[in-house]
Amino acid sequence: MQWSHLVALRRDLHAHPELGFSEQRTAAIVAAFLTAQGIEVHCGVGKTGVVGVLRRGASQRSIGLRADMDALPMNDAGSQPWKSGQPGACHACGHDGHTAMLLGAAEALAKSADFNGTVYFIFQPAEEGLAGAKAMIDDGLFTRFPCDAVYAVHNWPELPAGSAQTRAGPIMAAADRFDIRVTGGGGHAAQPHLSADTLLATSELVVQLNTIVARAVDPCEPGLLTVTRIQGGFSHNMIPAEATITGTVRTFNPQVQDVIEQRLRQMAEHVTAAHGLQAEVQYHRYYPATINSAPEAAIALQAARNAGLDASEAHKPALTSEDFSFMLQARPGAYLWLGSADSRPLHHSAYDFNDEVIPFGVRWFCEVVRETLG
Repeated sequence: MQWSHLVALRRDLHAHPELGFSEQRTAAIVAAFLTAQGIEVHCGVGKTGVVGVLRRGASQRSIGLRADMDALPMNDAGSQPWKSGQPGACHACGHDGHTAMLLGAAEALAKSADFNGTVYFIFQPAEEGLAGAKAMIDDGLFTRFPCDAVYAVHNWPELPAGSAQTRAGPIMAAADRFDIRVTGGGGHAAQPHLSADTLLATSELVVQLNTIVARAVDPCEPGLLTVTRIQGGFSHNMIPAEATITGTVRTFNPQVQDVIEQRLRQMAEHVTAAHGLQAEVQYHRYYPATINSAPEAAIALQAARNAGLDASEAHKPALTSEDFSFMLQARPGAYLWLGSADSRPLHHSAYDFNDEVIPFGVRWFCEVVRETLG
């Protein structure tokens, strides 16, 4: 199979990134490509999602292969000719590559007769924090396209090109976001005795929040709390009336998730109260943990070996998150890390997908079909 057209397609997608639920151009390219292969196409699933349907033989067995399509809301700092031409949008996570690899698999499988069943090619919008997978499920994804199992791949710069890893059980963490608004203070910086100091309380709260995992969570249980933003104040000579803290929590065990949220709320209330202030807490559990089913994880690894990859079991999960987790809550399946070094880290402003791994991803998708529907 020739790969140059997939490389050109991937670079075109990179030059024209689209944010979550705005992937109109990308979805149109995907739909046209699938149609050209003679694959049945369904558009508008979960707003901008696309599903291709390919049937062979008489078997009722079916699987879903998923790729995400959206970009990140950031500027592209790369220097390649195909860098993003859209300000505030950049394919810094490789979803352009994922889309190209699944299209390549669709092309190859459309020419193949060595499987018996139905393959659903799921091109998903809005993975980056907007839960596009859930939107597709809520729009009847698995009712309209009843997959027995689902599989997905993500390029992984931490592994060398030509390698792959996955594992049974947790592979990616649940992701929560918290926002704490501290109010009730404000005044002249030269008269701190006349007002409550929101920044002092906020600073103390940030320190205390970083003790939760160390002192409230079983040391044998993975967990992470990171404060990522502190905002407050407008001038050198005033104590602001309010300040805010934003951060993320990553866990694998729902009980640990409960403990962290409860202690965070308690700390916010009591630390601010000790300063004569109030705290408003918003806590959003936006992605559950990505948990592979054991039989499908074994299939994913065997398919990787069949595809010529150096495949091994991942020794530990990652604390990054994925909304493919919603699909794995609804169906058994597996999520594979496909080595893509040498490249910048994921979400780096100068990141560009390593086109050398496109053949590996195409072959892996095809081998998953042969392992499950062969």
